[in-house]
Amino acid sequence: MVSYLQIENVTKSFGDRILFDSITFGVNQGDKIGIIAKNGTGKSTLLNIIAGKEDIDSGKITFRNDLKISVVPQTPVFPPDATVMEACFDTFSPKGIATARYESALQSGNAEEINEALHLMDAADAWDYDDRIKQLLTQLHITDLTARIATLSGGQHKRIAIARAILDNPDLIILDEPTNHLDIDVIEWLENYLSRNNLTILLVTHDRYFLDRVCNKIIEIDRQSIYTYEGNFDYYLRKRAERIEALGNELAKVKNTLRKEQEWMNRQPQARAGKAKYRIDSFYELKERSKVNLREDNINLDNMNSGYIGSKIFEAKNVCKKYGDKVILNDFNYIFSRYEKVGIIGANGVGKSTFIKMLLGLVKTDSGHFDIGSTVRFGYYCQDGIQFDENKKVIDAVTEIADDIILKENIHLSPMQFLNHFLFSPADQQKYIHTLSGGERCRLHLATVLMRRPNFLILDEPTNDLDIVTLRILEDYLSNFQGCLIVVSHDRYFLDNITEHLFVLDGTGKVKDFPGNYSDYRLWLSEQEKLTPEKQPAVNKQTKTRAERKEKLSYKERKELESLTQEIELLTEEKNKLDALFSSGTELDNVAELSTRYNALSEELDEKELRWLELSERE
Repeated sequence: MVSYLQIENVTKSFGDRILFDSITFGVNQGDKIGIIAKNGTGKSTLLNIIAGKEDIDSGKITFRNDLKISVVPQTPVFPPDATVMEACFDTFSPKGIATARYESALQSGNAEEINEALHLMDAADAWDYDDRIKQLLTQLHITDLTARIATLSGGQHKRIAIARAILDNPDLIILDEPTNHLDIDVIEWLENYLSRNNLTILLVTHDRYFLDRVCNKIIEIDRQSIYTYEGNFDYYLRKRAERIEALGNELAKVKNTLRKEQEWMNRQPQARAGKAKYRIDSFYELKERSKVNLREDNINLDNMNSGYIGSKIFEAKNVCKKYGDKVILNDFNYIFSRYEKVGIIGANGVGKSTFIKMLLGLVKTDSGHFDIGSTVRFGYYCQDGIQFDENKKVIDAVTEIADDIILKENIHLSPMQFLNHFLFSPADQQKYIHTLSGGERCRLHLATVLMRRPNFLILDEPTNDLDIVTLRILEDYLSNFQGCLIVVSHDRYFLDNITEHLFVLDGTGKVKDFPGNYSDYRLWLSEQEKLTPEKQPAVNKQTKTRAERKEKLSYKERKELESLTQEIELLTEEKNKLDALFSSGTELDNVAELSTRYNALSEELDEKELRWLELSERE
C-alpha cells in the first residue's frame, strides 16, 4: 500500500477556538475518503491545510515525493476574460501550452499561427489532451467552449473546475462540496466517474448518496478529535452510533467510580498526606475524564408549528412563461392539494427557480395565472439567501421582524431565546452578519423563515451549506410539517425523504408529474432506457399528468378513511346481530323499532361503503 501523505499530531485553531487538536491519520493510494463534521468544526480548513493554502499551529504533514494534487474548491475562481477552454488548460504543462496556442490560433484564423500551433501540438503529443478536454466538458453539459467565464453561472464554474482537476491526472483529488450548484444528472455522472476509476480522493460533501456510493473510508471530526471508519457512509452511521453508545456507557462507569473515590477523598482530609499517592492521582484523572460532554448541540425545531391552512391552496390556470426562445412553462394547469409535498427537478437553466418565483408573485406570468387560497401564508427559503444588512447584528435580523415569536401551543419566545434554537449563543447573536460563515447564514435565513409560522413552505436548494446533522433534523421537521411544501433540490437523499411526487421540468415548457420520490423516478428512467421504441407502451400510467390521474388523499381524507373503516366494522357487527336475532325465531315485542333500525343501518352502511370505496381507490 503506497502512502500518499501522513498527518501527525496536527493542531489548528483560530484565536482561542481550537478546531482540531493533535490529530493523526494517513491517506493511501486508492483511498476515497469523505470528511464529515458539523459546520464550523474544520472540514474545509483541513482540506485547505493539505492543499497548502493554510498553515498549521503544530504537528507535521509528510507528502510522498512529487505527489500531484488537484483541488476543486467550493467557489472556483478563473480569470473573467478567459474562455471555457482556456480555463481548463494547465498552462505549466507542454500539452496545456500547446493546446492553448492551438485553440487561440483557430479563433484568430491566421494561417501562419495555425501552422505553428499544429507543429506544437505534434511535438507535445497533445491531440488526445485536446479531445479529452472537449469530451469531458460535453459530459459535464458544457457545450459552448468559447464562452467567457464572466458570463457563466456558479454551477458552470464548478463543472469547469471538476473537468480541469480530472484532466491533470493527479495522484490525489481534493473536492470541497463538489455537488453544490450542480444538477442531478451531472452529480450522478461525477459519482459514477469517481467510484469506477482507480482514483485517490479526499472530499467534503453533505450529499449522503454521494458519500455512500463513492467513499470507502469516512473521517469524522468530533470534539477536536478525529475518528476513522473503514467503510462507506451507511457503515459510518452504524459504527458511529455504536461509538457514541460505548462512550456513554464508559462515562457512566467513570462517574460511578468517581463518586466512590470522592467519598474516599473526603474521609479524614487531615490525613490526606497518608493516602496512597497513586490513588489520589487516579482520582484527579477520573475527574477530568468525567468532564466529557456527550451532549450534541443541534438546531431545535420541535416546537416550530405552521399556521392553519384551508382546503383551497392554489390553482394554476393556463400558465405560460418564456424568455425569448427559452420556454419555462407552456399552458401549465394544476390544482394543489392540502398537505401536499412536491419536489421540483430538472437540469440547470430549465426554470425551476423561475417556477416558484411566479407562484410567489415575484415573477410575472406571460399569460394565465395562479389563484392562491386566502389562508395560504408562504415561507420562502431562497438559494441566494435573503439580503441581510451586512452591518447589522444577528439579533437585529430577528427583532426587525418580531419582538415576540409565537410557537405551537402558545409558546412565546423572545428573539434571543428563539435564536438559541438555531445554535446562536448570546455571544453569536452579537456578531455582525458580514462575519458569519455560509452555514451560519443558512441557519439565520431558516430562522427568519420559520419564525413567521408559514403554512406553505417553498425551499429553493435548502441543503447547500447545511451540515448532515442539521439536514436530518430539517428532514424530520418537514416530514411532519402540517402544511404544504415545494422543494427544489439536487440532494437526492433529501428529496427521497420528504417528497410524495415530483414535477420534472424538461426545458420545453412541459411539466411531468411523477408519482413517487427521486429514487422511484431514477428507477423508472432506467427501465425506460432498456425498452426499445417498439416495446415502449403507447401510454405509460406512471407518466400521466396529475390532471389525468385521481388526486391523492389529503390529510383530512386519510383520517376520514381510517374513521370510515372503524365505523363500517361497528355498523356491520350491529347489522349481523339484528340478522341473527330476526332469524332466531324469538318473539320480539319491539320488532317495528328493530326493523326501522335495520333499514337505517343498511342505508348508512351503503353510504359509508360507497364513500370508503371512493377514497380507497385513491389511496
